[in-house]
Amino acid sequence: MAKFGWEGWTATARARAWAIAAIGLSAVWLSSPAHAFLVRPALFAALGNATRAPTGWMKFCAENADECRPAPDQARDVPLTPALLQQLYEINKFANDRVTWTSDAELYGASERWAYPIDRGDCEDIVLLKRRMLAKAGWPAGALLITTVEERGVGKGRHAVLTVRSDRGEMILDNQTPEILFWYETSYRYIARQSTTDPNIWVSFSAEQTKPPAELPAR
Repeated sequence: MAKFGWEGWTATARARAWAIAAIGLSAVWLSSPAHAFLVRPALFAALGNATRAPTGWMKFCAENADECRPAPDQARDVPLTPALLQQLYEINKFANDRVTWTSDAELYGASERWAYPIDRGDCEDIVLLKRRMLAKAGWPAGALLITTVEERGVGKGRHAVLTVRSDRGEMILDNQTPEILFWYETSYRYIARQSTTDPNIWVSFSAEQTKPPAELPAR
């Protein structure tokens, strides 16, 4: 009796099927948004000197010491793949949708408190949630850097985002947009972020930043 299904195929037929599948996947890949991330130049932000960690982070670490210890895989850039990029989008969206922005003053009666949110929290809390979720998904701690920025424009103030380092550069996860952008694509002025080797060491950004050429593939 002839066999049906994958086990009944000859080695030649299997190889032909894999080849057809690979061509199909390549076509999808070449037309996907993820492809645009890989063809853009790998450009990392220029950093300055060590600076004081935010008060909110220091208080958070006093209450959550285990969350603030350097990890063995701390300093490692992640090779970016379509699957990992999709994971970033999913976690970014989940955290943004789950947590309703609420000020520390309303939640805790304090001007500055960083904490893991349940369903309400401010930008630092949402960043902490994304950082924890990505770490549990296998991303190395040194690739997940809490970053403080300044919004441009009248009446704008300080804000926090998560920088995710990959071999293609540094991407920004932000509770104010579902988009994931490279650091140089945002309108923020970058102030400070965690070191890749120790989350308790914070470094400033250089005043001079090299930007990529204007002619870049659209995403």
